[in-house]
Amino acid sequence: MDDGILLKDETDGVMTLTLNRPKIMNSLNFDMLRTLRDHIEAVRFNTDVRVVIITGTGEKAFCAGADLKERATMPPDKVKEFILTIRNLFTAIEYLNKPVIAAVNGIALGGGTEMALAADIRIASHNAMMGLTETRLAIIPGAGGTQRLPRLVGKGQAKELIFTGQKIGAEEALRIGLVNKICPLEDLLTEARNMAAMICETGPIAIEQAKYAINYGLETDLNTGLAIESNAYWMTIPTKDRLEGLAAFREKRKPVYKGE
Repeated sequence: MDDGILLKDETDGVMTLTLNRPKIMNSLNFDMLRTLRDHIEAVRFNTDVRVVIITGTGEKAFCAGADLKERATMPPDKVKEFILTIRNLFTAIEYLNKPVIAAVNGIALGGGTEMALAADIRIASHNAMMGLTETRLAIIPGAGGTQRLPRLVGKGQAKELIFTGQKIGAEEALRIGLVNKICPLEDLLTEARNMAAMICETGPIAIEQAKYAINYGLETDLNTGLAIESNAYWMTIPTKDRLEGLAAFREKRKPVYKGE
């Protein structure tokens, strides 16, 4: 059931999806997960959308993780279903054929941090607070946190954060490479949209192939990664966009890419 728990805006090739449960810090329940999943699946085939931004409603929270009140009512089998649903959703975000920017506006704990980890780029407001706090509830990160965090910040740093369950602020998140940049809360969406606008100036097929090469290449050895990169490059050669880029360079004008 979608009762306004996820807001959608599509402007200038950028789709902004806003988690909209501010009274409970935009926490994730089954309805939110399924609604977000449906939007992510749909945008994959929407050629008008070049970039996706995910953020939260309000000034306090991006996403405080799983809705623990809902979780407390679940039998063990339902908890397993929830974990599988959230894990599959975040994997879909990570492997979406378009760049995803997480605009982290405040608290992002547990599943909130895991959602940000699944994005390609993370921009955080100065009041952001992030962390994988699951061990303090006698569980572990179950939506990709144990895998994505060490790949982003290194094994030792990830173990420290997960073993202690500590929360870190925006400055520390930037220092360890958990986020790409930080800014005042009032500038957060502007920064995210500016980043998205820069991406929208590039070739859509090139971006899709670059993301593919990075995601899959990182999971293998260098030689295999280079082969993946080569195959991704070959995909761009016969495109009209590549010829348009060369023509625009020659004619000293901005290219007009159509994803063809």
